Amino acid sequence: MTNAAQKVAAGWAALYGTVALVWTLTGRGFPFGPGHQDEQTAVLARLGPDTGAPLFAALLLTGAVALLIMADTSRPPRWARFALLGYVWLLVAGLLVVVPDMRLLVLTGYAPILIIGFPFGFPPVDYSEIFTWTLANQVFAVAGGLLLARAALRWQFRTAGACEDCGRRPGGASWTSAESAARWGRWATYIAAAIPLFYAVVRLAWAAGIPLGISPDFLDEMRENGAVWGALGLGGFAAAGAILTLGLTQRWGEVFPRWMVGLAGRRVPIRMATVPATLVSIFVMSASVAFFADPEGLEMITGNGLAAAPMATWPFWSLALGAATLGYHLRRRPACQECRAPGLVPARAAGAY
Repeated sequence: MTNAAQKVAAGWAALYGTVALVWTLTGRGFPFGPGHQDEQTAVLARLGPDTGAPLFAALLLTGAVALLIMADTSRPPRWARFALLGYVWLLVAGLLVVVPDMRLLVLTGYAPILIIGFPFGFPPVDYSEIFTWTLANQVFAVAGGLLLARAALRWQFRTAGACEDCGRRPGGASWTSAESAARWGRWATYIAAAIPLFYAVVRLAWAAGIPLGISPDFLDEMRENGAVWGALGLGGFAAAGAILTLGLTQRWGEVFPRWMVGLAGRRVPIRMATVPATLVSIFVMSASVAFFADPEGLEMITGNGLAAAPMATWPFWSLALGAATLGYHLRRRPACQECRAPGLVPARAAGAY
């Protein structure tokens, strides 16, 4: 059914809105605000439950109604289409980049260290302080935001006369063609790879004992408390991310190379690249919003030099990575099973790599 995406998204919004209504009526459970001292970098850090809980309930339940209207409306008046899409997309933006704070990006960066070091008790952290009720709500908000984005995009395509599945239509915009996406996607990829590489150089320098952007005394303190290992992990993750980002425009990002036994010569599934890249793009933007919403954010950048300077480029990283991911998708998307629009025909056979 063509309206299934809108109904599923409406169900999610109604569920979360009902939970927020329970927070409102009971006065308990609201996961954000001043009562959560570890969330002071979040945009919602100063939003108390008396205001925040009913606000969440109203916005989400209204979103559920809007999505149900979209599910039953194929050709709305222009003003109604604009109002419905505008509201749902604003709700998507709130769920994806306002509700989460920096911890989703930080947790993604520290995940390899946490997984590898867990059997050895390293790093010495209390996992109950990491996996909190607040974090669970942030993850749930991102999942719902993606559901709402999919529902809104499909309805936007359908009401514009395009294919609901792929968004293509005869005489569509030239920038979405595979040839055009290959050009602008390449530049977006280079930018998206360069920014985390800058971050990696600074952090890896600390791990190597070079006080780049910090004082020698502060580096000694990082060595004593073990923070230098965190810098090594984050720097290594950022460097690996920069290399993988280049795959969005390289041949090995389309076809598994020969050294990958069992996969060599096979086409890389598109979603294997686009799903993680999209999530990282979202996490980087949410971290950027949280960082710059913090009154001390700008002071940290101006006062800590190279130590904090890479964070000032995070919004550009997010946008560039999102554009690079979109370019990769447009360049590689196959023929549409719904509208029969042709996909990209590879210039070389997969086995020729």
